This record gives sequence, C-alpha cells and structure tokens, in this order.
Amino acid sequence: MAFIQLKNICKKYPGAAKNSVTDFNLEIEEKEFIAFVGPSGCGKTTTLQMIAGFEEITEGELFIDGKRMNQVAPRDRGIAMVFQNYALYPHMTVEKNISYGLKNMKVPADEIKRKTDWAINLLGLDEYRKRKPKNLSGGQRQRVALGRAIVKNQKVFLMDEPLSNLDAKLRVSMRSEISKLHRQLGSTTIYVTHEQVEAMTMADRIVIMKDGVIQQVGKPMELYEHPVNKFVAGFIGSPQMNFYDVTVEGSCVLFPDGSKIILPDNVLKNLNGKTGPMILGIRGEDIKLDGLNLDLLKDSVQSSVVDNVEIMGNENNLYFNFGGSTTIARVSKYEVSQLGDSISFVFMPTKLHFFDKDTEEALF
Repeated sequence: MAFIQLKNICKKYPGAAKNSVTDFNLEIEEKEFIAFVGPSGCGKTTTLQMIAGFEEITEGELFIDGKRMNQVAPRDRGIAMVFQNYALYPHMTVEKNISYGLKNMKVPADEIKRKTDWAINLLGLDEYRKRKPKNLSGGQRQRVALGRAIVKNQKVFLMDEPLSNLDAKLRVSMRSEISKLHRQLGSTTIYVTHEQVEAMTMADRIVIMKDGVIQQVGKPMELYEHPVNKFVAGFIGSPQMNFYDVTVEGSCVLFPDGSKIILPDNVLKNLNGKTGPMILGIRGEDIKLDGLNLDLLKDSVQSSVVDNVEIMGNENNLYFNFGGSTTIARVSKYEVSQLGDSISFVFMPTKLHFFDKDTEEALF
C-alpha cells in the first residue's frame, strides 16, 4: 500500500462555476520526493492544502499511512509544512524560531535543545543562532523555516513554492540543500512549484497539472522524452519545444510555408498509417546544424536566416523563422552564428513528436 493515497479528490469552492481540482488520483510511496508543477491557478497549491488539512476536501478520500484523513485536524496528520512566506517571528532569534513549535507541543526542555541544536548544525546556521530574521539573508531565513519544520520529526513534508522569493543563484543552491535534506531525513516530500526546472532537478516523480486536472505523472526524463500531450511537451523543457501545424502525406511532412521533410520507416510505423493535419513538435537540441547530420539527412535539409542569438555560455539558442513559426535551435557553444547568418539544418527524425490536431494528445 502506498504511504499517501489521494483517491478521486475534488475541490469546489462555494459559488464557483467549476472545480478547482477534479478527480485527482495519486499514490505516493514512503520517502518519495514528489513535485506538483503547473501554471498559476492549476490547482497544485489547493491540492497541497487539502493534504495538509487547511482546505476541506469536497469529494474523494485522502489516506496517510493507511489512515483516512478527511476529517482529521491538520495538527494530527503528522505533517510539517514550509511556506512561500517564511513567516518567521521577527522578535525571536534563529534558535527561538526553530524551537518555538516544540515548546507549543510541550516537548521536554532537554529534547527541545537537542533537536534545535541538531537542526541548526544540519542547516549550517550555528553562527546565526542568536540573530533575528531582519539580520539574515533570504537563503538563511529559508533555512530557518526548514529548521522549524524538520525539528518536529514528521514523516511528511509539504513545501509550497519555498524558493520563489529568492534570487536565481540562491534558488540553485537551495535546491541542492533541500534535496540533500530530503535524503538525510528519509521523509516523504511533496513540493509545489511553477518552475519546471525545480521539479526536474529535485523530484523522483513529477505531477503536471492544468486547470485542476492531472495531465501526466512520471519521472522527469519520462515526461521530457514521452509527453502524453502538447501541454506537457510545451511545459517541460527550456527553451520550450517547437510546434508546427503540419500535414502528413505518405512519407512527407508538409509545413505551411511549403517546406517538407521525409519520415523514415520507423517513424511512419509509429504513426500507424495516420495521415492528414496534425501538430509536430521538436526540441531545440534535436535541430542539428553540423555537417555529419546534414549529409546523413540530405533529403530533409532546410534553410533559414538567424533572427536572434542567445549566448548561454555552455550553449547558444538560435532563433529563426521556419514552417510559419519562430523556431529555436539549441546548439553547442562552438557552433557560432550571428544575426543575419544563413543556416542549414535538419530535424532529427527519431526525435519528432506528433500530436492530434484536435485533442492535442500524443500520437505515439
């Protein structure tokens, strides 16, 4: 039996025309790190709050460690939560902020000290223990918020966009710290974020949501390489996957501007004879400009003019118009192109994604 089970969970607020969360089904194993990800308003935080007990479940059932939790008070669910807003007490030191919850739980003084010292040492906060929040950096405040949660020694950690208030560099380092902390504690963690990079780099599995409905659940690379629909394909990956409205005729893919590429037999087999209008997707790194691939796929070589170049350091993003759409190719830092350069390129045929024109579901 899974450690956390969400069965047909729905949430509808009074007076709302539709559900905020609809038929949410998920099983989470003990010690697993799960990320809920999706655009603002997709229902990920609402789902987290139903697990925490801060929001009432309209329909469905929630089980934690085999116990039905629908009517259980938040304090009795065995959950620790870290919020986007650190919510530290400004008049208390780091040490007192971390220990305050334990005092409210009537934990003996010697155990409070032991747990507080352990958390402070684990999070590298020893030199700041006598400081108040106004004298801490954003990253240090976030670590205090984590410390306040971990001293409670709960089996489940819920994190609601805990890094969104930090600058980009600090977010990277804190991602690593939270992942390491998860491994050390052996807790079950549910992490809400709108940043797909955070989800990809931290989670064992990712739950992608849209309009209150789960779109796909899987390991990071499963979602990246085998998205079930256009939404997932476009949401996961940076830069976003390139999409084109195309028509498949026989072994040819025809683009609106008259360009065409030839599909090999293995791709045609995957399409299972389907032809006509559909959506084609390809990731930027699967658009190749090197001589070897241009020669191997000479029947499908395309050309365009570079509109913009993003120098990323370890790679470059080339922007150009193709197939009636702005296209982004992700190339090596050694493949130098300038604004206005003419380029030749090919799409790697085995990396093409095809989606139904009407439903936007993946065709294979």
